[in-house]
Amino acid sequence: MAKWMVYQKKEDFQAIARACGISQVLARLIRNRDVIGIEQTRRFLRGTLSDLHDSRLLPDMDRAVGIVCEKIREGESVRVIGDYDVDGICASYILMHTLSVCGAQADVVLPDRIRDGYGMNPQMAEDAAHDGIGLILTCDNGIAAAEAVRTAVEAGISVVITDHHEIPFEEKEDGSREYFLPPADAVVDPKVRNPQTGEADYPFPEICGAVVAWKLAGLVLGELVPSRRDAVLEELLPFCALATVCDVMPLLDENRILVREGLQRAAHTSNIGLRSLLTVNGLEGQPLTTYHAGFVVGPCLNATGRLDNAERALALFLEEDPSEALRSAQKLRELNDSRKSLTEKGVEQALETIGDGHLLDNRVLVIFLPDCHESLAGIIAGRIRERYNRPVFVLTRTEQGTVKGSGRSIEAYDMFASMTAVKECFSKFGGHRMAAGLTMKEADIPLLQKRLEEGCSLREEDLTEVLHIDMELPPALWTLDMTEELRLLDPCGTANPRPMFAARGIRLRSLHIMGKGQNVLRMEAVDSRGSRLTLIWFCEAARFREMVLEAAGRGNWDILCAGHADLAVSMIYYPDINEWRGRKSLQFVVKDMKIQPVR
Repeated sequence: MAKWMVYQKKEDFQAIARACGISQVLARLIRNRDVIGIEQTRRFLRGTLSDLHDSRLLPDMDRAVGIVCEKIREGESVRVIGDYDVDGICASYILMHTLSVCGAQADVVLPDRIRDGYGMNPQMAEDAAHDGIGLILTCDNGIAAAEAVRTAVEAGISVVITDHHEIPFEEKEDGSREYFLPPADAVVDPKVRNPQTGEADYPFPEICGAVVAWKLAGLVLGELVPSRRDAVLEELLPFCALATVCDVMPLLDENRILVREGLQRAAHTSNIGLRSLLTVNGLEGQPLTTYHAGFVVGPCLNATGRLDNAERALALFLEEDPSEALRSAQKLRELNDSRKSLTEKGVEQALETIGDGHLLDNRVLVIFLPDCHESLAGIIAGRIRERYNRPVFVLTRTEQGTVKGSGRSIEAYDMFASMTAVKECFSKFGGHRMAAGLTMKEADIPLLQKRLEEGCSLREEDLTEVLHIDMELPPALWTLDMTEELRLLDPCGTANPRPMFAARGIRLRSLHIMGKGQNVLRMEAVDSRGSRLTLIWFCEAARFREMVLEAAGRGNWDILCAGHADLAVSMIYYPDINEWRGRKSLQFVVKDMKIQPVR
């Protein structure tokens, strides 16, 4: 069972509500997202592109701009090296489009997930030297590619790194960390630490690779084609939004502004490829949400890097023929459908492996699925993490006989730091606090499990899912206007979740099971004052049935299905507006529920 915790953050909610023209309920919700004070609240609600942080605050940015502009002016060839996920694809498109506008001689290389692995490698540097490249410009990778960068520099190639991942480090005996940057001509990464303070100088380090690329693009355009700068940057905003959402960046500070502005422009994008992708998913011309970005459009792009080659997705964004773009977009959607099927099989295999191997005796799960497609390891790890609320590594055997894997973590576990502590287990690894990738020998898997478990400091309470509740509020107090006001919190996502409220004394009357997978529950209920409520819960019917049987017995389940029950429950919910034939009504979407035992 999840643990419910109600936020108790303090603030003068009345003053903030009055100054910002909002309700005290909304003021409290915004404070719960660690937005403090009147000015921060105003920026949260009404921030514009003019409120973004100065791009020149990024480390090495001025040097990077100077190098890129010099190479373009001198007519030297530029090679962009990106990554195979949504962030890497979008960042690569941003840089390629910018270089094209600036008249640069440029091409792009995206690594093949299976053949090349993550990021820039020494072979790519050697290939660039053979091709006469004057500048390698990375995006969404490079911070951990010291050997590859050294190979390029020794071959006389200038290297500019743009990345957003954690800086490789070694932990000293006194607990301090020594950080290592690749020997590039410029390293633009918001997570680079100031040697004096040990902290990042950039005001908001949690931006994705595409945003770092977009900020570099703005300064380069300003130097070389200032008349087109603003129009091009606006044209590229949808790609910043897609990447930010799909790379699970916190939707606070400037990310919030970029996603809101980018999604608005995506619905009317001039990019033929993106427009085609929206069309084949039935989204053309519609207002786009973070759900569309993260669960509809993004997976189609990711599928190419998983089951095919990410250059197919990048080519779609570069396509100028509408008919060809539509065919390519349809292929991306078909690839994603295949990916979904393979993922479900992989999750089933992972669950069987956990049960057969008694893996839940461990706090850190290391799951070896030798026949799983290696590109799906991260998705499967994420699904298992959600189910068991503990850090998960999914490993699979490659065609070369090595083992590759991906990890997904929980808030209480710094995955990158934990891997750094056992780095001798890996031939290659990288990532950040919440996710990571690795390559290792199959024979070392038991050692990895043993070492990770020995170094794990997670307590039992860390492994219990915590649902953070914004406040306790009876559903009957909600009005349509209050519910409409909640839309000012959009875009919602990581670090700015949809608000959650708690209610006690709710009595369930009836249940109707819907959906192909019997995973949508519609319930009629009343509160302590007798007000009628409509509840919607996206929950498997079988799971809910088990809950009812355990708390209230078979008889009460039958009565609930028949429509005349009286089951007392507490619930976590958020209010929503249901529109049907022009009429609006309130319904309440359930996040979790606890049934009062019937004795």
